[in-house]
Amino acid sequence: MAYNLPPGLGSHTHWDRRIDAKLAGAMMGIQAIKGVEIGDGFVTATRRGSVAHDEIEKNQAGKIVRRTDRAGGTEGGMSNGEILRVKVAMKPISTVPKALDTIDVATGESAKAINQRSDVCAVPAAGVVAEAMAALVIADLVLEKFGGDSVGETKRNYQNYINNLRIK
Repeated sequence: MAYNLPPGLGSHTHWDRRIDAKLAGAMMGIQAIKGVEIGDGFVTATRRGSVAHDEIEKNQAGKIVRRTDRAGGTEGGMSNGEILRVKVAMKPISTVPKALDTIDVATGESAKAINQRSDVCAVPAAGVVAEAMAALVIADLVLEKFGGDSVGETKRNYQNYINNLRIK
């Protein structure tokens, strides 16, 4: 999850600049990751539109927010200012204690795979990598939108953008 992203990171017009596409690609590039979900992704696909989409309202402070975050902080390929939520599904590690059937590629004969190692769980390491990949994608999108020749210029560009949003 990523908090406090400004609305507008990504693109609604370019397929390769969509925040959700960039995040999904980065996550799928991690070893053993076999699925990516943004927001309520797969559950949302089973819902009617009237239940799947996030309604918009003003909160008590007058800020425009979504009542829910089913979209996971993205809309139309861009961040929407809500919490960015990305989940990944990881397959089990390939080395298992039980020898599985295979083929000896040198002879073409049936064989049993050998047990070279037996990791207990690779999920914690994948979580660290996924967090780092999300951070890299977000940093790239921030620089694409607000970048400058220095951190100071990037911060100034970001602040000007926030100050000039029509809807706050």
